[in-house]
Amino acid sequence: MTKKTRPRRRWLRWTLGIIGGVIVAAVVGIVIWSQVGVMAAEAEPLAAVKADDAIEITDDAAGIVLAPADGASTVGLVFIPGAKVDPWAYASKLSGLVEDAGVTVVITRPWLNLAFFDLRPLDAFTGLAPDIDAWAVGGHSLGGVRACMLAGDADALALFASYCSADVSGSDLPTLSLSGSEDGLSTPAKIDDARHLLPADAWMVEIPGASHSSFGDYGLQAGDGTPTISDEEMTDQITQTVGSWIGEIAPQTP
Repeated sequence: MTKKTRPRRRWLRWTLGIIGGVIVAAVVGIVIWSQVGVMAAEAEPLAAVKADDAIEITDDAAGIVLAPADGASTVGLVFIPGAKVDPWAYASKLSGLVEDAGVTVVITRPWLNLAFFDLRPLDAFTGLAPDIDAWAVGGHSLGGVRACMLAGDADALALFASYCSADVSGSDLPTLSLSGSEDGLSTPAKIDDARHLLPADAWMVEIPGASHSSFGDYGLQAGDGTPTISDEEMTDQITQTVGSWIGEIAPQTP
C-alpha cells in the first residue's frame, strides 16, 4: 500500500461515515416527527361507538374492523386515515355505514401514522374480514391519495376530502368524491383541479358546511376552514351518500 492510498481510504471511510450518519439521523428524525403531534380521537364519540351493541369491533395491529353485529354484511370499505390522525378518530363518522348500511369498515393503521410510507397491499386489510365479497378502498386526505394507488385491486374507490395523484380516469371503477365546502386544505378548487384524474362518471358530492376535519372526530386542524355543519349532520351525510353509492358494488342476489 502506497502512502497516497492510505489517505484516500481514510477519506473514503470518513465520507461514507458522514453519509451513513446523515441517513440514520434522517430516519430517526422522520420516526420522531411521525409520532409527535398525532391528532387524537375525541373521547365522547369514540365511547359511543364502543358502547354500540349493533357494531362488533375487532382491534388488530393492521387495522380496526367495524362490522354489523348481526353478521349480515357482504360489502366492505378499507378506509385509510389522514396524515398523523388516530385511526379511531374516524370510527364515529363511519359508524352509520356499519349500523344502517350494513357495510364492514376496516380503518387501517398506517405505518408511522402516514399513509405515504405504508406499502402494504390491499389484501393486508381485506384479509381482516375474509367473508366480505366486494371491497371499496377509500381514505381521508393523504389516505385518499394512497387509496387511489390501491384502487386497481378494489371494486370501487371513495375519496373523503381528498383527490388522486395517480390517474384512474381510464378505469371503470365506481368512484365517489366526497368533499366539504369549507375545507381549507383539500379545497373545492383543488378537488376540481384533480377531477380529470377520476372516471368521467364519478360521483362528485360536496357537503355544504363541511371542513377538512369534519370527516373525523379529532378537533380542529391548522389551516382548515370553519365548519358550519354539526357532527350529527355530517355523520348522516356520510352514511346516506356513501351508503347509497356503495350499493353499486354489493353482490346481487339471484
